[in-house]
Amino acid sequence: MPFPYKKVLLLGATSGIGEALAVRMIQHKVHVIIAGRRTANLEKLVQTHGSDLLTPITVDISDLQSLPSFASSITKDHPDLDCVFINSGIQRGLDFADPSSIDLSLVGKEFTTNYLSYVHLTVAFLPFFQKQDRQTSFIYTSSGLALVPLLRCSNYCASKAALHHWILCLREQLKNGPGNIKVIEVFPPAVQTELHDEKHQPDIKNGRQFGMPLDKFTNEAWAGLDAEHDEVAVEMARNWYDQIEPGRQKAFQQMLQRMAGAKK
Repeated sequence: MPFPYKKVLLLGATSGIGEALAVRMIQHKVHVIIAGRRTANLEKLVQTHGSDLLTPITVDISDLQSLPSFASSITKDHPDLDCVFINSGIQRGLDFADPSSIDLSLVGKEFTTNYLSYVHLTVAFLPFFQKQDRQTSFIYTSSGLALVPLLRCSNYCASKAALHHWILCLREQLKNGPGNIKVIEVFPPAVQTELHDEKHQPDIKNGRQFGMPLDKFTNEAWAGLDAEHDEVAVEMARNWYDQIEPGRQKAFQQMLQRMAGAKK
């Protein structure tokens, strides 16, 4: 069965992976509510591809207090919403061997953007999805670095690892309803996007050339989403996933069984 969702809220759609997947979705006649901080980027996307299947919404997901009202507004205006795809993220290099170089406010912003905002958004949209009698889903962009950390961006890796473990638990908790809610995780490798631009990460030169070409990533990620896989790991992230994740998830299931037995 092809990608089953007809109206998707895609957060983090102003560039890179989010923008590319939004374009791929409208090519498959999916209506996409494109959301992000940069209004001009969203408007440019609409100008390029038309407004028939694109609805732009400006939002800063790091403003956690605003997210309940944002979710309420979206579900009121779009009662046919059946998928929330959270893709937003930032990455910064940090060297804790030089503590004077660490901006702790940036550490907090990175963790808020990459993890806490995902939790807040999910809590905000869950009651709506739990009331639906159709299949709905949350799709989350985590990272191959959730599985294997990279030394230069340890806080980013920690935020993605936290997200991955939380997603495993969320999927398990939502299995028995209410609602019919799928939980999907996308694990990109490094991809050639502005995430690695020198203006954000001065220690990376020619960062836009770092990683997998965006079009190739989009093709492989879309193939996994179109096949309705719960977990979509791409290229190098797939190699790490295959090495590490089966053992982790086996141990997770064993833990679930042990805890279930303890409750009897």
